[in-house]
Amino acid sequence: MRVLVTGGAGFIGSAVVRRMLSDPATVAVVVVDKLTYAGHRVNLTQVEGNPRYAFVQADIVDGAAMAAVFDEHQPDSVMHLAAESHVDRSIDGPRPAVETNVLGTFTLLEAARAYWGQMKGERRDRFRFHHVSTDEVFGSLGPEGVFTEASTYDPRSPYSASKAGSDHLVRAWHHTYGLPVVVSNTCNNYGPRQYPEKLIPVLIGRALTGERLPIYGSGTNVRDWIFVEDHAEALIAILQRGRAGESYNVGARAERTNNQVVELVCRMLDELIPQSTHRPHRQLIEYVADRPGHDQRYAIDPSKVERELGWRPKVSFEQGLRMTVEWYISNQEWCRVVTRDRYDGGRLGVTAGYRR
Repeated sequence: MRVLVTGGAGFIGSAVVRRMLSDPATVAVVVVDKLTYAGHRVNLTQVEGNPRYAFVQADIVDGAAMAAVFDEHQPDSVMHLAAESHVDRSIDGPRPAVETNVLGTFTLLEAARAYWGQMKGERRDRFRFHHVSTDEVFGSLGPEGVFTEASTYDPRSPYSASKAGSDHLVRAWHHTYGLPVVVSNTCNNYGPRQYPEKLIPVLIGRALTGERLPIYGSGTNVRDWIFVEDHAEALIAILQRGRAGESYNVGARAERTNNQVVELVCRMLDELIPQSTHRPHRQLIEYVADRPGHDQRYAIDPSKVERELGWRPKVSFEQGLRMTVEWYISNQEWCRVVTRDRYDGGRLGVTAGYRR
């Protein structure tokens, strides 16, 4: 199988690419990435030089560039991960989220439709366009219940609204034009190589330098967490075996409050760096003004993907978090390289309250 992966230099995308190229059944992987602040070729160092790997720097909003990629590389499937995916950045400036997530997805769908329309026989039948999305499109849950594939869309932020729009476009291209699509919606990812503006790497990075650990509001917001390598395996299973026109929710049944996450990160740092002058690290926790429109709780029911595709997460939250903390401790230079001139560690997405 020859797979086109958009956003393949990002956190989740690069995990997918590395996993695919470890399987000889994958004939080739072509990565398309604009290399914005969150996309870095250093994430793909492990596969550079692999004859089954190719990289194209391009913007998915560029229709001519996307048509050229399909024409040159002739993929059997598409995994569409390219997105502006940070809620706080979308609050500060919503245009990039709308342009990339909505217009970019539209452009890619049109390029894929034109390409698929010219395919013949078994290759045409096997073609899949896998659109990777988020649980945030479903809005906020109360203290009970979980998101299923039938949950009503109720996005609350510019980011989630733009992803909801892209989900609807993908399904419309299936029902109107017959394009064989699959959609997946997942919970919060974490793991090595996550861009250092997200919660867990922010906590680790700031704790290592003795800076305050900002927690929004009261810290009681709940998220379901999945280790990025487990998510990558799920995405590949959906691409290869998912039924056209279907949606699959991917989660790990690992709900934690932000307070539980920061406390566990601090305990692990205390253990892993016993000589630190910042121990106990929990003394660095600081509660700050909440994010505008902050959803209270997300939780995913992954029963369908478990039942139909036989996928299940292998890594518990505690195991994955320990591996993540250890990786960031050992790879502080990576953090400096990817954030240089792009992110200064300050808070995003707020008009008043905590700032570095």
